[in-house]
Amino acid sequence: MSKIHVTTTINNEPVEFLCDGSQTILDVLRDTLGLTGSKEGCGSGDCGACTIMVDGRMICGCLMLGAEAEGKRVETIEGMAQGDHLHPLQQKFIELAALQCGICTPGFLVASKALLERNPKPSEHELRYWLAGNLCRCTGYDKIIQAVMEVAADLRK
Repeated sequence: MSKIHVTTTINNEPVEFLCDGSQTILDVLRDTLGLTGSKEGCGSGDCGACTIMVDGRMICGCLMLGAEAEGKRVETIEGMAQGDHLHPLQQKFIELAALQCGICTPGFLVASKALLERNPKPSEHELRYWLAGNLCRCTGYDKIIQAVMEVAADLRK
């Protein structure tokens, strides 16, 4: 099978890679580019563990082909921190223990950041609705919701 050459931007850096036509962007990120932050939980778009941003839209990396990244702007969990300085959401998740095994955490963080960029004052109801596509089997959701709501309040100060 011939490889497809893709030129894209990932976390504000120009990137080129080769992929099979059936390879997902999640597989490209993890296996080809070494960006292992996004996780595969289900492989069917049901759990949100592989949530990434593509041209400003949240998508499940397990449902997008790597070749579809051509000319697109991709943002992953690795792009949230600025060097050693964690994004406020990452810091708050740590402070409030809003994570355990870590499989779902990158997806929750990417999705939460996307919401706060669109709506810096979400109600708890709006936040829960927004995060409904992200599943957690360890932590439960209360600490995650609390962390995001606290960051939203902090960012408005």
